[in-house]
Amino acid sequence: MKNLSIKLKLLIILYLLFTFGTQAQEEERVNLPNYRPDPNIIRKVLLPPARFGKLLFDLFEYRRNSDEKEFVYDVEFWYGGDFRRLWMETEGEHSLKNGSGTVERFDIYYSQLITAFWDFRLGGGVASVYGDNSKSRTYGVVGFQGLAPYWFEVDANVRIDTEGKVSADIEVEYDLLFTQRLILQPRLETVVAFSDIEDVGIWKGVNYLELGARLRYEIRREFAPYIGISWITYLGKAKDVMEASGEDTDRFDLIFGLRMWF
Repeated sequence: MKNLSIKLKLLIILYLLFTFGTQAQEEERVNLPNYRPDPNIIRKVLLPPARFGKLLFDLFEYRRNSDEKEFVYDVEFWYGGDFRRLWMETEGEHSLKNGSGTVERFDIYYSQLITAFWDFRLGGGVASVYGDNSKSRTYGVVGFQGLAPYWFEVDANVRIDTEGKVSADIEVEYDLLFTQRLILQPRLETVVAFSDIEDVGIWKGVNYLELGARLRYEIRREFAPYIGISWITYLGKAKDVMEASGEDTDRFDLIFGLRMWF
Protein backbone atom coordinates (compact mmCIF):
# COMPACT_ATOMS: atom_id res chain seq x y z
CA MET A 1 0.00 0.00 0.00
CA LYS A 2 2.84 2.37 0.82
CA ASN A 3 4.44 1.80 -2.62
CA LEU A 4 1.08 2.40 -4.32
CA SER A 5 0.68 5.70 -2.48
CA ILE A 6 4.15 6.87 -3.61
CA LYS A 7 3.40 5.94 -7.26
CA LEU A 8 0.10 7.79 -7.11
CA LYS A 9 1.80 10.92 -5.80
CA LEU A 10 4.41 10.77 -8.60
CA LEU A 11 1.71 10.44 -11.25
CA ILE A 12 -0.14 13.45 -9.82
CA ILE A 13 3.07 15.56 -9.84
CA LEU A 14 3.87 14.56 -13.47
CA TYR A 15 0.31 15.40 -14.54
CA LEU A 16 0.49 18.83 -12.94
CA LEU A 17 3.88 19.59 -14.55
CA PHE A 18 2.63 18.52 -18.00
CA THR A 19 -0.56 20.59 -17.67
CA PHE A 20 1.34 23.71 -16.57
CA GLY A 21 3.91 23.36 -19.40
CA THR A 22 1.22 22.93 -22.04
CA GLN A 23 -0.64 26.04 -20.85
CA ALA A 24 2.59 28.07 -20.91
CA GLN A 25 3.32 27.00 -24.49
CA GLU A 26 -0.22 27.89 -25.58
CA GLU A 27 0.19 31.39 -24.15
CA GLU A 28 3.50 31.96 -26.04
CA ARG A 29 2.53 30.30 -29.34
CA VAL A 30 2.49 32.52 -32.46
CA ASN A 31 -0.19 31.93 -35.04
CA LEU A 32 2.28 31.34 -37.92
CA PRO A 33 -0.26 30.94 -40.75
CA ASN A 34 -1.52 34.47 -40.09
CA TYR A 35 1.94 36.04 -39.69
CA ARG A 36 3.04 38.08 -42.72
CA PRO A 37 6.40 39.90 -42.35
CA ASP A 38 6.73 43.26 -44.06
CA PRO A 39 8.74 42.66 -47.30
CA ASN A 40 10.26 46.14 -47.04
CA ILE A 41 11.71 45.25 -43.63
CA ILE A 42 13.16 42.02 -45.02
CA ARG A 43 14.70 43.87 -47.97
CA LYS A 44 16.30 46.51 -45.75
CA VAL A 45 17.57 44.05 -43.14
CA LEU A 46 18.52 41.00 -45.21
CA LEU A 47 19.08 42.62 -48.62
CA PRO A 48 20.22 46.19 -47.98
CA PRO A 49 20.56 48.26 -51.18
CA ALA A 50 24.12 48.54 -52.47
CA ARG A 51 25.59 50.84 -55.10
CA PHE A 52 28.91 50.19 -56.78
CA GLY A 53 30.63 50.88 -60.08
CA LYS A 54 33.26 49.69 -62.52
CA LEU A 55 35.45 51.32 -65.17
CA LEU A 56 36.65 48.77 -67.75
CA PHE A 57 39.13 49.30 -70.59
CA ASP A 58 38.08 46.22 -72.53
CA LEU A 59 40.17 47.23 -75.55
CA PHE A 60 43.05 49.66 -75.22
CA GLU A 61 45.44 48.76 -77.98
CA TYR A 62 47.85 49.63 -80.75
CA ARG A 63 47.21 48.01 -84.14
CA ARG A 64 49.62 47.80 -87.02
CA ASN A 65 49.56 46.47 -90.57
CA SER A 66 51.55 47.20 -93.71
CA ASP A 67 49.64 50.43 -94.45
CA GLU A 68 48.26 51.77 -91.18
CA LYS A 69 49.00 52.36 -87.51
CA GLU A 70 45.97 52.84 -85.26
CA PHE A 71 44.98 53.31 -81.66
CA VAL A 72 41.77 51.42 -80.85
CA TYR A 73 39.68 51.59 -77.68
CA ASP A 74 36.52 50.13 -76.18
CA VAL A 75 35.77 51.57 -72.74
CA GLU A 76 32.73 51.19 -70.48
CA PHE A 77 31.65 52.51 -67.10
CA TRP A 78 28.63 51.51 -65.06
CA TYR A 79 27.21 52.44 -61.68
CA GLY A 80 24.28 50.99 -59.79
CA GLY A 81 23.02 47.90 -58.03
CA ASP A 82 22.32 44.30 -58.95
CA PHE A 83 19.09 45.08 -60.81
CA ARG A 84 19.40 48.61 -62.26
CA ARG A 85 22.47 50.40 -63.61
CA LEU A 86 23.54 53.47 -65.51
CA TRP A 87 26.05 52.79 -68.31
CA MET A 88 28.43 54.91 -70.36
CA GLU A 89 30.29 53.29 -73.24
CA THR A 90 32.53 54.49 -76.04
CA GLU A 91 34.34 52.72 -78.85
CA GLY A 92 36.47 54.00 -81.70
CA GLU A 93 39.77 54.21 -83.53
CA HIS A 94 42.32 56.91 -84.20
CA SER A 95 44.83 56.87 -87.08
CA LEU A 96 48.38 57.59 -85.98
CA LYS A 97 49.27 58.18 -89.63
CA ASN A 98 47.03 61.13 -90.53
CA GLY A 99 45.21 62.08 -87.31
CA SER A 100 41.73 61.16 -88.53
CA GLY A 101 39.46 58.72 -86.77
CA THR A 102 36.03 57.41 -85.90
CA VAL A 103 34.04 57.41 -82.70
CA GLU A 104 31.87 54.44 -83.52
CA ARG A 105 29.64 55.09 -80.52
CA PHE A 106 29.42 57.14 -77.36
CA ASP A 107 26.37 55.78 -75.53
CA ILE A 108 24.52 56.37 -72.28
CA TYR A 109 22.18 53.57 -71.19
CA TYR A 110 19.81 52.68 -68.42
CA SER A 111 19.77 48.91 -67.82
CA GLN A 112 17.32 46.61 -66.07
CA LEU A 113 18.13 43.01 -65.12
CA ILE A 114 15.44 40.84 -66.75
CA THR A 115 16.87 37.35 -66.13
CA ALA A 116 19.76 35.95 -64.13
CA PHE A 117 22.22 36.60 -66.97
CA TRP A 118 20.67 39.31 -69.19
CA ASP A 119 20.21 43.07 -69.01
CA PHE A 120 17.79 45.09 -71.12
CA ARG A 121 19.27 48.50 -71.98
CA LEU A 122 17.72 51.68 -73.28
CA GLY A 123 19.40 55.01 -74.03
CA GLY A 124 20.96 57.23 -76.66
CA GLY A 125 24.26 58.21 -78.13
CA VAL A 126 26.30 59.80 -80.87
CA ALA A 127 28.74 58.53 -83.50
CA SER A 128 31.18 60.76 -85.38
CA VAL A 129 33.92 60.87 -87.97
CA TYR A 130 36.67 63.45 -87.57
CA GLY A 131 39.55 64.61 -89.73
CA ASP A 132 39.37 66.55 -93.00
CA ASN A 133 35.58 66.20 -93.08
CA SER A 134 33.93 65.83 -89.64
CA LYS A 135 30.35 64.60 -89.38
CA SER A 136 28.19 63.00 -86.70
CA ARG A 137 25.06 60.93 -86.13
CA THR A 138 22.71 61.12 -83.12
CA TYR A 139 20.49 58.16 -82.29
CA GLY A 140 18.44 56.30 -79.73
CA VAL A 141 19.48 52.78 -78.87
CA VAL A 142 17.84 49.68 -77.41
CA GLY A 143 19.68 46.45 -76.75
CA PHE A 144 20.56 43.45 -74.64
CA GLN A 145 23.76 42.45 -72.91
CA GLY A 146 24.53 39.23 -71.11
CA LEU A 147 25.80 35.67 -71.12
CA ALA A 148 24.55 33.27 -73.78
CA PRO A 149 24.74 29.49 -73.24
CA TYR A 150 28.30 28.17 -72.94
CA TRP A 151 29.44 31.53 -71.46
CA PHE A 152 29.54 33.64 -74.62
CA GLU A 153 29.40 37.34 -73.73
CA VAL A 154 26.97 39.09 -76.08
CA ASP A 155 26.28 42.80 -76.63
CA ALA A 156 23.56 43.41 -79.26
CA ASN A 157 21.96 46.79 -80.07
CA VAL A 158 19.60 48.47 -82.52
CA ARG A 159 20.12 52.20 -83.23
CA ILE A 160 17.56 54.59 -84.73
CA ASP A 161 18.88 58.06 -85.56
CA THR A 162 17.12 61.42 -85.84
CA GLU A 163 16.50 60.84 -89.56
CA GLY A 164 14.82 57.49 -88.93
CA LYS A 165 17.70 55.40 -90.26
CA VAL A 166 18.24 52.07 -88.52
CA SER A 167 21.38 50.05 -87.91
CA ALA A 168 22.23 47.09 -85.70
CA ASP A 169 25.48 45.81 -84.24
CA ILE A 170 26.62 42.80 -82.27
CA GLU A 171 29.77 41.85 -80.39
CA VAL A 172 30.49 38.35 -79.10
CA GLU A 173 33.40 37.42 -76.83
CA TYR A 174 34.52 34.24 -75.13
CA ASP A 175 37.23 33.70 -72.50
CA LEU A 176 39.20 30.49 -72.92
CA LEU A 177 41.33 29.84 -69.81
CA PHE A 178 44.63 28.05 -70.30
CA THR A 179 45.51 28.83 -66.67
CA GLN A 180 43.97 31.11 -64.05
CA ARG A 181 46.05 33.97 -65.47
CA LEU A 182 46.66 33.13 -69.16
CA ILE A 183 43.45 33.70 -71.13
CA LEU A 184 42.66 33.64 -74.85
CA GLN A 185 39.73 35.79 -75.90
CA PRO A 186 38.23 35.27 -79.38
CA ARG A 187 36.01 38.17 -80.47
CA LEU A 188 33.50 38.70 -83.30
CA GLU A 189 31.95 42.01 -84.35
CA THR A 190 29.68 43.13 -87.20
CA VAL A 191 27.37 45.98 -88.21
CA VAL A 192 24.22 45.80 -90.33
CA ALA A 193 22.33 48.83 -91.70
CA PHE A 194 18.91 49.06 -93.34
CA SER A 195 19.79 52.20 -95.31
CA ASP A 196 22.86 54.24 -96.18
CA ILE A 197 24.20 56.39 -93.34
CA GLU A 198 26.87 58.24 -95.28
CA ASP A 199 27.82 60.73 -92.56
CA VAL A 200 29.58 58.05 -90.51
CA GLY A 201 30.51 55.65 -93.29
CA ILE A 202 27.82 53.02 -92.74
CA TRP A 203 26.16 51.50 -95.80
CA LYS A 204 23.06 49.43 -96.43
CA GLY A 205 23.53 45.73 -95.72
CA VAL A 206 26.22 43.90 -93.77
CA ASN A 207 29.15 46.35 -93.60
CA TYR A 208 31.97 44.18 -92.31
CA LEU A 209 32.95 41.12 -90.34
CA GLU A 210 35.77 41.39 -87.83
CA LEU A 211 37.34 38.40 -86.11
CA GLY A 212 40.05 38.76 -83.51
CA ALA A 213 41.93 36.79 -80.89
CA ARG A 214 43.75 38.31 -77.91
CA LEU A 215 46.00 36.41 -75.53
CA ARG A 216 46.29 38.19 -72.20
CA TYR A 217 48.20 37.51 -69.02
CA GLU A 218 46.54 38.78 -65.85
CA ILE A 219 49.36 40.08 -63.69
CA ARG A 220 46.47 41.05 -61.47
CA ARG A 221 42.78 40.59 -62.27
CA GLU A 222 42.62 44.34 -62.83
CA PHE A 223 45.71 44.58 -65.04
CA ALA A 224 46.42 42.37 -68.06
CA PRO A 225 48.68 43.12 -71.06
CA TYR A 226 47.83 41.23 -74.23
CA ILE A 227 48.90 40.52 -77.80
CA GLY A 228 46.74 39.37 -80.66
CA ILE A 229 45.66 39.47 -84.26
CA SER A 230 42.60 40.86 -85.99
CA TRP A 231 41.13 40.14 -89.41
CA ILE A 232 38.51 42.44 -90.93
CA THR A 233 36.78 42.12 -94.28
CA TYR A 234 34.28 44.60 -95.71
CA LEU A 235 31.21 43.33 -97.51
CA GLY A 236 28.52 44.50 -99.92
CA LYS A 237 28.15 48.18 -100.64
CA ALA A 238 30.66 49.11 -97.93
CA LYS A 239 33.27 47.11 -99.83
CA ASP A 240 32.39 48.80 -103.14
CA VAL A 241 32.67 52.29 -101.63
CA MET A 242 36.06 51.53 -100.04
CA GLU A 243 37.43 50.00 -103.25
CA ALA A 244 36.35 53.08 -105.20
CA SER A 245 38.28 55.30 -102.75
CA GLY A 246 41.38 53.08 -102.96
CA GLU A 247 41.14 51.70 -99.40
CA ASP A 248 42.01 48.17 -98.36
CA THR A 249 38.89 46.03 -97.86
CA ASP A 250 40.55 42.96 -96.39
CA ARG A 251 43.38 43.15 -93.87
CA PHE A 252 45.17 41.56 -90.94
CA ASP A 253 46.35 43.64 -87.96
CA LEU A 254 48.91 42.84 -85.30
CA ILE A 255 47.72 43.95 -81.85
CA PHE A 256 49.47 45.05 -78.64
CA GLY A 257 47.22 46.18 -75.83
CA LEU A 258 46.27 46.45 -72.19
CA ARG A 259 43.06 45.36 -70.51
CA MET A 260 42.39 46.92 -67.11
CA TRP A 261 39.56 47.84 -64.79
CA PHE A 262 38.99 49.85 -61.62
